[in-house]
Amino acid sequence: MRRFGVGVTDIGRRRVSNEDAYFVDDELGLYAVADGMGGHKAGEVASQEAIDTLHGMVKRGEDILHQIAAGNTSEELLRKATRLLESAVQAATYMVFSISQVDPNQQGMGTTLSALLVCGKIGITAQVGDSRVYLVREGVCSQLTEDHTLIAWQMKQGIITAEQAAHSPHKNVITRAVGSREYVQVDTAVLLIQPGDAFLLCSDGLHGYVRDESEIPPMIELGTEQAARSLVDMANERGGRDNITAVVIQIS
Repeated sequence: MRRFGVGVTDIGRRRVSNEDAYFVDDELGLYAVADGMGGHKAGEVASQEAIDTLHGMVKRGEDILHQIAAGNTSEELLRKATRLLESAVQAATYMVFSISQVDPNQQGMGTTLSALLVCGKIGITAQVGDSRVYLVREGVCSQLTEDHTLIAWQMKQGIITAEQAAHSPHKNVITRAVGSREYVQVDTAVLLIQPGDAFLLCSDGLHGYVRDESEIPPMIELGTEQAARSLVDMANERGGRDNITAVVIQIS
């Protein structure tokens, strides 16, 4: 199967700098979105360092990915690939944290990180924070990742309802981030990919403006580049309060 991805990022209408970063590598099969946080432009540093470290670490395990893409989907090999992606996120966490300890202006910086690794008919996701990975299959959109936010946790525990969550003052409280500590818990998942599948990776500056997941598939049908641009434009038209990033991947 072939994969083709396109990324678009935009500063939005309210921010003075863009702290989002993204990565697209069709040859490696690696895609990622990071949404940085921290003062003195530290968010920009955190998101870009996380992306660069993720790429470097995954690249080291390219032989594992080639074996899976060639059809060897043994349990052991899939475990290795999942560990590779998880370790890459951990390495990014350690790198961002270490940089923040050296520069006083960058102390406390961190970033979300949502990554997708495509190896033939296998997809692997890794998640920290509240950027997201969506799968669009046969016109239906489903969220593959779980937000690491206070609101998401409260909803999962049944403490608040979806309606209460929509008006909560704690909307932007993230419970996990890359770089805020030396170590972070990473969510990973493995899925089977089909020809015709599409994926959307995006920061909360985009998905925060999606009223319903059914809005996403019609845009995906526009093709990768037009879809990414249309999704970013939609977020801007609906307020653009944050940086906006979309990475769209088409599988054929």
